[in-house]
Amino acid sequence: MSDAQSAPLDKDASSRRNRRRRGAKGKPQASAHAGQRPGKNGTSAPAASATRKGPPRAENGSGPVFAAIDLGTNNCRLLIARPNGKAQTQPFTVVDAFSRIVRLGEGLGQTGKLSDEAMDRTVAALNICAGKIRKQKAGRIDAVATEACRQATNYPEFVTRVERATGVKLRLISGQEEAAIGLAGCASLLDASTPRALVFDIGGGSTEVSWIDTTSDRPRVLASRSVPLGVVTLAEKYGNGLELSEGDFDEIVRNTRRAFKQFSKRHGIVDAVTRGEVQMVGTSGTITTVAGLHLNLPSYDRSKVDGMRLTVREARAVIQDLRARDNDSRAMLGCIGRGRSDLVLPGCAVLDGLTTLWAVPTLSVADRGLREGMLLRMMQGKMPGKRRRPRRRPRRSKADGANAPGNETVQPTAQDPNN
Repeated sequence: MSDAQSAPLDKDASSRRNRRRRGAKGKPQASAHAGQRPGKNGTSAPAASATRKGPPRAENGSGPVFAAIDLGTNNCRLLIARPNGKAQTQPFTVVDAFSRIVRLGEGLGQTGKLSDEAMDRTVAALNICAGKIRKQKAGRIDAVATEACRQATNYPEFVTRVERATGVKLRLISGQEEAAIGLAGCASLLDASTPRALVFDIGGGSTEVSWIDTTSDRPRVLASRSVPLGVVTLAEKYGNGLELSEGDFDEIVRNTRRAFKQFSKRHGIVDAVTRGEVQMVGTSGTITTVAGLHLNLPSYDRSKVDGMRLTVREARAVIQDLRARDNDSRAMLGCIGRGRSDLVLPGCAVLDGLTTLWAVPTLSVADRGLREGMLLRMMQGKMPGKRRRPRRRPRRSKADGANAPGNETVQPTAQDPNN
Protein backbone atom coordinates (compact mmCIF):
# COMPACT_ATOMS: atom_id res chain seq x y z
CA MET A 1 0.00 0.00 0.00
CA SER A 2 1.55 3.28 -1.02
CA ASP A 3 1.55 6.41 1.09
CA ALA A 4 -0.66 8.22 -1.41
CA GLN A 5 -3.19 5.42 -1.55
CA SER A 6 -3.48 5.21 2.20
CA ALA A 7 -3.64 8.91 2.96
CA PRO A 8 -6.96 10.13 4.37
CA LEU A 9 -9.04 12.07 1.86
CA ASP A 10 -10.11 15.57 2.74
CA LYS A 11 -12.79 17.92 1.39
CA ASP A 12 -12.18 19.86 -1.79
CA ALA A 13 -9.33 22.28 -1.14
CA SER A 14 -10.50 25.11 -3.39
CA SER A 15 -13.91 25.46 -1.75
CA ARG A 16 -12.31 25.34 1.67
CA ARG A 17 -9.80 28.07 0.76
CA ASN A 18 -12.59 30.23 -0.65
CA ARG A 19 -14.54 29.95 2.58
CA ARG A 20 -11.44 30.92 4.57
CA ARG A 21 -10.78 33.93 2.37
CA ARG A 22 -14.36 35.18 2.83
CA GLY A 23 -14.35 34.62 6.61
CA ALA A 24 -17.42 34.41 8.80
CA LYS A 25 -18.93 37.66 7.45
CA GLY A 26 -17.74 37.47 3.87
CA LYS A 27 -14.51 39.40 4.57
CA PRO A 28 -11.23 38.17 3.05
CA GLN A 29 -8.81 36.36 5.35
CA ALA A 30 -5.56 34.44 4.94
CA SER A 31 -5.53 30.69 4.43
CA ALA A 32 -4.68 28.86 7.64
CA HIS A 33 -3.43 25.51 6.35
CA ALA A 34 -2.85 23.74 3.07
CA GLY A 35 -5.43 21.08 2.30
CA GLN A 36 -5.61 18.08 -0.02
CA ARG A 37 -7.30 17.79 -3.36
CA PRO A 38 -8.64 14.61 -4.86
CA GLY A 39 -6.28 12.91 -7.32
CA LYS A 40 -6.66 10.10 -9.77
CA ASN A 41 -8.37 6.92 -8.65
CA GLY A 42 -9.60 8.54 -5.47
CA THR A 43 -6.13 9.21 -4.08
CA SER A 44 -5.15 12.53 -2.63
CA ALA A 45 -2.38 14.96 -3.42
CA PRO A 46 -1.23 17.94 -1.38
CA ALA A 47 -2.63 21.28 -2.43
CA ALA A 48 -0.43 24.32 -1.89
CA SER A 49 -1.59 27.04 0.49
CA ALA A 50 -2.24 30.43 -1.06
CA THR A 51 -0.42 32.36 1.64
CA ARG A 52 1.64 29.98 3.79
CA LYS A 53 4.90 28.23 3.00
CA GLY A 54 5.14 25.14 5.19
CA PRO A 55 3.14 23.98 8.22
CA PRO A 56 1.79 26.42 10.82
CA ARG A 57 4.05 27.42 13.65
CA ALA A 58 3.58 26.62 17.29
CA GLU A 59 1.93 29.16 19.53
CA ASN A 60 5.28 30.29 20.91
CA GLY A 61 6.60 30.84 17.36
CA SER A 62 9.52 28.45 17.79
CA GLY A 63 8.76 26.26 14.78
CA PRO A 64 6.20 24.05 13.05
CA VAL A 65 4.72 21.21 15.08
CA PHE A 66 4.09 17.66 13.82
CA ALA A 67 2.16 14.80 15.42
CA ALA A 68 2.36 11.03 14.84
CA ILE A 69 -0.08 8.44 16.20
CA ASP A 70 0.79 4.74 16.08
CA LEU A 71 -2.24 2.57 16.83
CA GLY A 72 -1.03 -0.97 17.29
CA THR A 73 -2.57 -4.21 18.47
CA ASN A 74 -1.56 -3.54 22.07
CA ASN A 75 -0.68 0.15 22.43
CA CYS A 76 -1.84 3.57 21.32
CA ARG A 77 1.16 5.92 21.09
CA LEU A 78 1.48 9.60 20.28
CA LEU A 79 4.56 11.71 19.66
CA ILE A 80 4.45 15.47 19.01
CA ALA A 81 7.62 17.24 17.93
CA ARG A 82 9.10 20.16 16.03
CA PRO A 83 12.12 20.00 13.72
CA ASN A 84 15.57 20.71 15.11
CA GLY A 85 17.41 21.72 11.96
CA LYS A 86 20.72 22.47 13.68
CA ALA A 87 21.24 18.99 15.18
CA GLN A 88 21.77 16.00 12.91
CA THR A 89 21.82 13.53 15.79
CA GLN A 90 18.59 14.94 17.22
CA PRO A 91 16.55 15.93 14.14
CA PHE A 92 13.51 16.94 16.20
CA THR A 93 12.58 18.10 19.67
CA VAL A 94 9.76 16.28 21.44
CA VAL A 95 6.97 18.61 22.56
CA ASP A 96 4.60 16.04 24.06
CA ALA A 97 4.09 12.28 24.13
CA PHE A 98 1.51 9.75 25.24
CA SER A 99 1.28 5.97 25.42
CA ARG A 100 -1.48 3.72 26.71
CA ILE A 101 -2.07 -0.03 26.60
CA VAL A 102 -5.45 -0.46 24.87
CA ARG A 103 -5.27 -4.10 23.68
CA LEU A 104 -7.19 -3.29 20.54
CA GLY A 105 -6.54 -6.81 19.24
CA GLU A 106 -8.01 -8.53 22.30
CA GLY A 107 -10.14 -11.47 21.14
CA LEU A 108 -9.44 -10.75 17.49
CA GLY A 109 -7.95 -14.19 16.87
CA GLN A 110 -11.18 -15.88 17.95
CA THR A 111 -13.77 -13.59 16.35
CA GLY A 112 -11.99 -11.80 13.51
CA LYS A 113 -13.46 -8.54 14.82
CA LEU A 114 -12.47 -5.72 17.14
CA SER A 115 -14.52 -6.08 20.31
CA ASP A 116 -16.72 -3.28 21.65
CA GLU A 117 -14.66 -3.13 24.86
CA ALA A 118 -11.38 -2.88 22.96
CA MET A 119 -12.76 -0.14 20.70
CA ASP A 120 -14.06 1.78 23.73
CA ARG A 121 -10.60 1.73 25.33
CA THR A 122 -8.96 2.78 22.08
CA VAL A 123 -11.34 5.64 21.35
CA ALA A 124 -10.77 6.95 24.88
CA ALA A 125 -7.00 6.91 24.31
CA LEU A 126 -7.34 8.58 20.91
CA ASN A 127 -9.46 11.31 22.50
CA ILE A 128 -6.52 12.09 24.78
CA CYS A 129 -4.22 12.15 21.76
CA ALA A 130 -6.56 14.54 19.95
CA GLY A 131 -6.65 16.86 22.93
CA LYS A 132 -2.87 16.99 23.13
CA ILE A 133 -2.62 17.66 19.38
CA ARG A 134 -5.05 20.57 19.67
CA LYS A 135 -3.23 21.94 22.71
CA GLN A 136 0.13 21.90 20.91
CA LYS A 137 -1.44 23.26 17.69
CA ALA A 138 0.16 20.61 15.52
CA GLY A 139 -0.16 21.56 11.87
CA ARG A 140 0.69 18.22 10.26
CA ILE A 141 -0.68 14.95 11.61
CA ASP A 142 -0.36 11.32 10.58
CA ALA A 143 -2.24 8.54 12.38
CA VAL A 144 -1.65 4.94 11.29
CA ALA A 145 -3.31 1.66 12.19
CA THR A 146 -1.42 -1.63 11.95
CA GLU A 147 -1.91 -5.37 12.35
CA ALA A 148 -5.10 -5.57 14.44
CA CYS A 149 -6.90 -3.28 12.02
CA ARG A 150 -5.44 -5.14 9.02
CA GLN A 151 -7.06 -8.33 10.30
CA ALA A 152 -10.36 -6.97 11.62
CA THR A 153 -13.41 -7.35 9.40
CA ASN A 154 -15.09 -4.42 11.17
CA TYR A 155 -12.21 -1.99 10.64
CA PRO A 156 -14.29 0.29 8.34
CA GLU A 157 -16.88 0.78 11.08
CA PHE A 158 -14.14 1.35 13.65
CA VAL A 159 -12.29 3.99 11.64
CA THR A 160 -15.56 5.85 11.04
CA ARG A 161 -16.33 5.78 14.75
CA VAL A 162 -12.85 7.08 15.59
CA GLU A 163 -13.14 10.03 13.24
CA ARG A 164 -16.64 10.91 14.43
CA ALA A 165 -15.66 10.71 18.11
CA THR A 166 -12.17 12.22 18.03
CA GLY A 167 -11.59 13.94 14.70
CA VAL A 168 -8.57 11.68 14.09
CA LYS A 169 -8.38 10.14 10.62
CA LEU A 170 -6.69 6.75 10.77
CA ARG A 171 -5.00 5.29 7.72
CA LEU A 172 -4.28 1.59 7.38
CA ILE A 173 -0.71 0.66 6.43
CA SER A 174 0.68 -2.65 5.22
CA GLY A 175 3.26 -4.65 7.13
CA GLN A 176 5.87 -3.71 4.56
CA GLU A 177 5.15 0.00 4.88
CA GLU A 178 5.24 -0.38 8.65
CA ALA A 179 8.70 -1.96 8.43
CA ALA A 180 10.00 0.77 6.11
CA ILE A 181 8.73 3.58 8.33
CA GLY A 182 10.19 1.87 11.39
CA LEU A 183 13.55 1.72 9.64
CA ALA A 184 13.43 5.47 9.06
CA GLY A 185 12.95 5.93 12.80
CA CYS A 186 15.92 3.81 13.89
CA ALA A 187 18.29 4.26 10.93
CA SER A 188 20.69 6.36 13.02
CA LEU A 189 21.52 3.26 15.10
CA LEU A 190 22.81 1.30 12.10
CA ASP A 191 26.56 0.82 11.79
CA ALA A 192 27.65 1.71 8.26
CA SER A 193 30.78 -0.44 8.63
CA THR A 194 28.61 -3.59 8.63
CA PRO A 195 27.11 -3.93 5.14
CA ARG A 196 23.81 -5.62 6.05
CA ALA A 197 21.27 -5.33 8.85
CA LEU A 198 18.24 -7.18 10.13
CA VAL A 199 15.75 -4.81 11.76
CA PHE A 200 12.93 -6.56 13.62
CA ASP A 201 9.80 -5.37 15.38
CA ILE A 202 7.88 -7.83 17.57
CA GLY A 203 4.50 -6.14 17.82
CA GLY A 204 1.17 -6.93 19.38
CA GLY A 205 -0.30 -8.63 16.31
CA SER A 206 2.64 -9.25 13.99
CA THR A 207 6.39 -9.41 13.65
CA GLU A 208 8.16 -7.52 10.88
CA VAL A 209 11.72 -8.14 9.72
CA SER A 210 13.54 -5.96 7.20
CA TRP A 211 16.72 -6.91 5.34
CA ILE A 212 18.74 -3.72 4.97
CA ASP A 213 21.66 -2.54 2.86
CA THR A 214 23.73 -0.07 4.91
CA THR A 215 26.48 0.61 2.35
CA SER A 216 24.92 3.71 0.81
CA ASP A 217 24.49 7.16 2.36
CA ARG A 218 20.98 6.23 3.44
CA PRO A 219 20.01 2.65 4.47
CA ARG A 220 17.89 0.84 1.88
CA VAL A 221 15.28 -1.88 2.39
CA LEU A 222 16.22 -4.82 0.19
CA ALA A 223 13.33 -7.00 1.36
CA SER A 224 10.91 -7.29 4.25
CA ARG A 225 8.53 -9.87 5.66
CA SER A 226 5.59 -9.50 8.02
CA VAL A 227 4.03 -12.51 9.78
CA PRO A 228 1.05 -12.61 12.18
CA LEU A 229 3.07 -13.60 15.23
CA GLY A 230 2.43 -10.91 17.85
CA VAL A 231 2.51 -10.89 21.62
CA VAL A 232 -1.21 -10.27 22.12
CA THR A 233 -2.41 -12.90 19.67
CA LEU A 234 0.14 -15.43 20.92
CA ALA A 235 -0.76 -14.78 24.57
CA GLU A 236 -4.40 -15.47 23.74
CA LYS A 237 -3.61 -18.58 21.71
CA TYR A 238 -1.25 -20.10 24.29
CA GLY A 239 -1.19 -20.10 28.05
CA ASN A 240 -4.75 -18.95 28.76
CA GLY A 241 -3.56 -15.34 28.72
CA LEU A 242 -1.39 -15.70 31.86
CA GLU A 243 1.17 -18.48 31.82
CA LEU A 244 3.11 -20.07 28.98
CA SER A 245 4.13 -23.70 29.28
CA GLU A 246 7.57 -24.97 28.29
CA GLY A 247 6.03 -26.78 25.32
CA ASP A 248 4.13 -23.71 24.10
CA PHE A 249 7.22 -21.52 24.42
CA ASP A 250 9.23 -23.97 22.33
CA GLU A 251 6.43 -24.19 19.75
CA ILE A 252 6.44 -20.40 19.29
CA VAL A 253 10.22 -20.52 18.82
CA ARG A 254 9.86 -23.20 16.14
CA ASN A 255 7.01 -21.37 14.38
CA THR A 256 9.03 -18.16 14.31
CA ARG A 257 12.01 -19.89 12.75
CA ARG A 258 9.75 -21.64 10.25
CA ALA A 259 7.96 -18.39 9.34
CA PHE A 260 11.22 -16.68 8.33
CA LYS A 261 13.16 -19.69 7.02
CA GLN A 262 12.36 -19.23 3.32
CA PHE A 263 12.84 -15.47 3.60
CA SER A 264 16.28 -16.12 5.07
CA LYS A 265 17.22 -18.70 2.44
CA ARG A 266 15.99 -16.55 -0.47
CA HIS A 267 18.24 -13.65 0.52
CA GLY A 268 21.26 -15.63 1.75
CA ILE A 269 21.01 -14.16 5.23
CA VAL A 270 22.52 -17.09 7.15
CA ASP A 271 25.60 -17.10 4.91
CA ALA A 272 25.98 -13.33 5.39
CA VAL A 273 25.70 -13.81 9.17
CA THR A 274 28.41 -16.49 9.03
CA ARG A 275 30.70 -14.06 7.19
CA GLY A 276 30.15 -11.45 9.94
CA GLU A 277 28.37 -9.05 7.58
CA VAL A 278 25.11 -8.64 9.51
CA GLN A 279 24.00 -6.54 12.47
CA MET A 280 20.63 -6.86 14.23
CA VAL A 281 18.47 -4.05 15.59
CA GLY A 282 15.34 -4.65 17.66
CA THR A 283 12.68 -1.94 17.90
CA SER A 284 9.95 -3.64 19.90
CA GLY A 285 8.70 -3.56 23.47
CA THR A 286 10.01 -7.09 23.95
CA ILE A 287 13.65 -6.21 23.31
CA THR A 288 13.49 -2.93 25.27
CA THR A 289 11.96 -4.75 28.23
CA VAL A 290 14.63 -7.45 28.15
CA ALA A 291 17.31 -4.74 27.98
CA GLY A 292 15.80 -2.88 30.95
CA LEU A 293 15.71 -6.07 32.99
CA HIS A 294 19.32 -6.82 32.08
CA LEU A 295 20.28 -3.40 33.45
CA ASN A 296 18.32 -4.14 36.67
CA LEU A 297 16.37 -0.90 36.32
CA PRO A 298 13.84 -0.36 39.15
CA SER A 299 11.53 1.13 36.52
CA TYR A 300 11.87 1.47 32.79
CA ASP A 301 14.12 4.34 31.67
CA ARG A 302 14.21 5.05 27.95
CA SER A 303 17.37 7.16 28.22
CA LYS A 304 19.32 4.15 29.51
CA VAL A 305 17.89 1.61 27.06
CA ASP A 306 17.58 3.37 23.71
CA GLY A 307 20.74 2.81 21.67
CA MET A 308 22.38 0.29 24.01
CA ARG A 309 23.94 -2.95 22.83
CA LEU A 310 22.92 -6.27 24.33
CA THR A 311 24.55 -9.62 23.67
CA VAL A 312 22.32 -12.54 22.80
CA ARG A 313 23.83 -14.40 25.75
CA GLU A 314 22.70 -11.61 28.09
CA ALA A 315 19.24 -11.56 26.53
CA ARG A 316 18.84 -15.31 26.99
CA ALA A 317 19.84 -15.05 30.64
CA VAL A 318 17.00 -12.58 31.18
CA ILE A 319 14.60 -14.83 29.25
CA GLN A 320 15.53 -17.84 31.35
CA ASP A 321 14.87 -15.86 34.53
CA LEU A 322 11.45 -14.78 33.21
CA ARG A 323 10.55 -18.35 32.27
CA ALA A 324 11.32 -19.46 35.84
CA ARG A 325 8.82 -16.94 37.27
CA ASP A 326 5.04 -17.06 37.41
CA ASN A 327 2.82 -14.25 36.13
CA ASP A 328 2.52 -12.52 39.51
CA SER A 329 6.28 -12.48 39.94
CA ARG A 330 6.81 -11.04 36.45
CA ALA A 331 4.21 -8.36 37.14
CA MET A 332 6.24 -7.17 40.15
CA LEU A 333 9.22 -6.29 37.95
CA GLY A 334 9.41 -2.55 37.38
CA CYS A 335 10.12 -2.82 33.66
CA ILE A 336 7.01 -4.99 33.10
CA GLY A 337 4.07 -4.30 35.41
CA ARG A 338 0.66 -5.90 35.65
CA GLY A 339 -0.62 -4.69 32.29
CA ARG A 340 2.09 -6.47 30.28
CA SER A 341 3.11 -9.43 32.41
CA ASP A 342 1.24 -11.95 30.26
CA LEU A 343 2.76 -10.63 27.02
CA VAL A 344 6.44 -10.84 27.90
CA LEU A 345 7.03 -14.58 27.44
CA PRO A 346 5.37 -14.84 24.00
CA GLY A 347 7.54 -11.94 22.87
CA CYS A 348 10.63 -13.59 24.34
CA ALA A 349 9.81 -16.78 22.44
CA VAL A 350 9.65 -14.86 19.15
CA LEU A 351 12.93 -13.13 20.04
CA ASP A 352 14.50 -16.50 20.79
CA GLY A 353 13.32 -17.81 17.42
CA LEU A 354 14.83 -14.86 15.55
CA THR A 355 18.17 -15.01 17.36
CA THR A 356 18.56 -18.76 16.88
CA LEU A 357 17.70 -18.54 13.17
CA TRP A 358 20.21 -15.71 12.74
CA ALA A 359 23.15 -16.15 15.11
CA VAL A 360 24.25 -12.52 15.32
CA PRO A 361 26.02 -12.29 18.70
CA THR A 362 25.00 -8.74 19.66
CA LEU A 363 21.75 -6.78 19.33
CA SER A 364 21.25 -3.03 19.15
CA VAL A 365 18.22 -1.90 21.15
CA ALA A 366 15.99 0.87 19.82
CA ASP A 367 13.25 2.51 21.84
CA ARG A 368 12.17 4.28 18.69
CA GLY A 369 10.54 3.22 15.48
CA LEU A 370 7.21 3.91 13.83
CA ARG A 371 6.33 7.27 15.42
CA GLU A 372 9.84 8.62 14.96
CA GLY A 373 9.88 7.44 11.35
CA MET A 374 6.51 9.05 10.69
CA LEU A 375 7.70 12.36 12.13
CA LEU A 376 10.94 12.36 10.14
CA ARG A 377 9.19 11.57 6.89
CA MET A 378 6.55 14.23 7.44
CA MET A 379 9.24 16.77 8.23
CA GLN A 380 10.97 15.80 4.98
CA GLY A 381 7.69 16.14 3.07
CA LYS A 382 7.72 12.44 2.18
CA MET A 383 4.67 11.22 4.06
CA PRO A 384 0.98 12.13 4.14
CA GLY A 385 -0.46 13.89 7.12
CA LYS A 386 -3.58 15.95 7.68
CA ARG A 387 -3.02 19.69 7.59
CA ARG A 388 -5.57 20.41 10.24
CA ARG A 389 -5.94 19.54 13.90
CA PRO A 390 -8.60 17.11 15.11
CA ARG A 391 -11.87 18.91 15.61
CA ARG A 392 -13.40 19.02 19.04
CA ARG A 393 -15.53 16.03 19.83
CA PRO A 394 -19.20 16.64 19.05
CA ARG A 395 -21.85 15.92 21.63
CA ARG A 396 -23.41 12.54 21.05
CA SER A 397 -25.92 10.22 22.64
CA LYS A 398 -24.99 7.19 24.75
CA ALA A 399 -25.90 4.97 21.78
CA ASP A 400 -22.84 6.15 19.92
CA GLY A 401 -21.23 5.44 22.88
CA ALA A 402 1.61 -22.97 13.62
CA ASN A 403 2.95 -22.05 10.11
CA ALA A 404 2.58 -18.36 10.08
CA PRO A 405 1.43 -16.93 6.77
CA GLY A 406 2.85 -13.56 5.94
CA ASN A 407 3.69 -11.03 3.31
CA GLU A 408 7.09 -10.42 1.83
CA THR A 409 8.12 -7.44 -0.21
CA VAL A 410 11.35 -7.27 -2.17
CA GLN A 411 12.40 -3.72 -2.95
CA PRO A 412 14.20 -2.72 -6.15
CA THR A 413 17.88 -2.22 -5.40
CA ALA A 414 17.72 1.51 -6.06
CA GLN A 415 14.68 2.19 -3.91
CA ASP A 416 15.05 4.45 -0.90
CA PRO A 417 12.82 3.47 2.07
CA ASN A 418 12.19 7.13 2.73
CA ASN A 419 10.55 7.67 -0.65
